Amino acid sequence: MTHVRVKGFKIFADRHGKMRCYHRKTLTALDLSEAPIGSLEFFAECARIDELAKMAGPAKGGTLGLLINEYRASEAFLEAIGARSRSDYQKVFDYWQPIADTPLVKFDSALIARIRDAAGKKHGRRFGTYVKQVFSLLFEWGRERGHLTGNPAFGMKGLRRRKGEPEANRPWTDGERHAVETALPAHMALPFSLMANLGLDPQDALSLPKTAIKDGAIDTRRGKTAQPVWMPLPEPLKEALAKAPQHDAITLCANSKGKPWTVSGYRASWRPIKLRLEKTGAVGPALTLKGLRHTVASIITEMGYDERSVADYLGQKTTEMARHYSRRADRTKKVSAIVTNFDAEVNKRRSKVVKPC
Repeated sequence: MTHVRVKGFKIFADRHGKMRCYHRKTLTALDLSEAPIGSLEFFAECARIDELAKMAGPAKGGTLGLLINEYRASEAFLEAIGARSRSDYQKVFDYWQPIADTPLVKFDSALIARIRDAAGKKHGRRFGTYVKQVFSLLFEWGRERGHLTGNPAFGMKGLRRRKGEPEANRPWTDGERHAVETALPAHMALPFSLMANLGLDPQDALSLPKTAIKDGAIDTRRGKTAQPVWMPLPEPLKEALAKAPQHDAITLCANSKGKPWTVSGYRASWRPIKLRLEKTGAVGPALTLKGLRHTVASIITEMGYDERSVADYLGQKTTEMARHYSRRADRTKKVSAIVTNFDAEVNKRRSKVVKPC
């Protein structure tokens, strides 16, 4: 293996043998799944982080910047969450760079709301909501360690979806899943089956090593939360594994050249297929691969399982996201029951009432 050294960065293998890289001065971690060591993307990301550190200067005591630095050096950041979560948090930390010198005592719900709203206006509703979520996580970590007396972001709401705005990552219908399964080429079928049957995030499905499948089961960890995932393989996934083209890549799935997929590469191959199916009416608009995760959660909820069961199946530590994923299924189930009861009341029981002469 070629050894790569970059001034100001530490590159090492953690206790699990997984390669890690972070900026020594700011403790900013690189997402090596998106920027593999030695690649052009890797050196570009190193240069970007180093330049940001030079512009920022040292963090001042009692400020947002200092709290961020201490959190990034903590086990909660380096070990307890996955690489993609660290990368997502870092995008918010970068966005906060202009306010890094703000004293923590200045933060209250009103200020956080203004920052959330500004982020949503500039970068979209989902990013604005995520900014609020990272504030809450960071301030709660700081509160437990005496940096703040409370968490001013606790209980704050995210930005509401605008009227007419399509639902992000909506669940797929049964017909849409079947149409896509039929249209996919052989080298794209296995990743799709992992997403559609196990609810794996696209990144997790595509980066899954061959060693994760053993004795008819999957044994891995979610990349975002580092939460263990173990379950027997459903029959459709066993069939997809048997039909998958042979290759020498270390990952379970490989592209048409026998190389590991990247998320961007799979999405680029998936997009023309989706557009073609949209034109024929086989699938509806706003279909996303991430929506398959919502689909799995919805189906499990409709089967009668609780939020903890959904969270365990999806490899989540808490039930918060399981509640988010399955809310549509809950609503559909309740409304369907109401429709059935309403029909029985109006068209059966009441229709039997004798009309006056």
